[in-house]
Amino acid sequence: MNATIDQIIGLRKEGKLDEAIQLALELVAQEPSDPIAHYQCAWCHDSAGLEREAVSYYEKAIQLGLKPENDLSGALLGLGSTYRTLGQYEQAADTFVKGMQQFPGDRSFPVFLSMAYYNLGKHHEAMTLLLQNLVETSSDPSISAYQKAILFYANDLDKTW
Repeated sequence: MNATIDQIIGLRKEGKLDEAIQLALELVAQEPSDPIAHYQCAWCHDSAGLEREAVSYYEKAIQLGLKPENDLSGALLGLGSTYRTLGQYEQAADTFVKGMQQFPGDRSFPVFLSMAYYNLGKHHEAMTLLLQNLVETSSDPSISAYQKAILFYANDLDKTW
C-alpha cells in the first residue's frame, strides 16, 4: 500500500490529478477502512478543485482514526478549508477550532479560523487572531518594536480614548 500512496503523491505533485484521483479511488475501494487511503483521495479531489467530492473522504479519514503522525492536522485543515470554500462557515470554524485544540503549535489553524470568522461576520475575532499570530510569529523589527501595543489593541479594537 505504501508504494501506491507514494505513486498517488507523485502524480498529484506532477499535476496529473485525474490519474492520481483514479488511483486513489482504486485504493479506497481496495482498502475501505484505511484512513490514509481516504485522506489521499480527499487531497487529490481537493487539489483538482473538486471540493464537494473531497469532503466525504476527509470526513471518513478522520472518522476512521487518522493519526497525527499520519497527517491528521492536514486532514483537519483541508476539511475546514473545503467547508469554508463551500460556504459552510460554521462547520469550517468548528473544524479549525478542533485543529487548534489538537495541534496548538500549528499556526495555520488560527489563521484559517480567522478567515472563517470573517465569513461569519465575526470581524473582531478574526482580526484578534490575525494580529496575535502576526505578533507572535513575525521577526520583522518594526512589528517586534510594537508587539506590546499591537497585542493590547488586538483585544479591543473598538475602544477609543
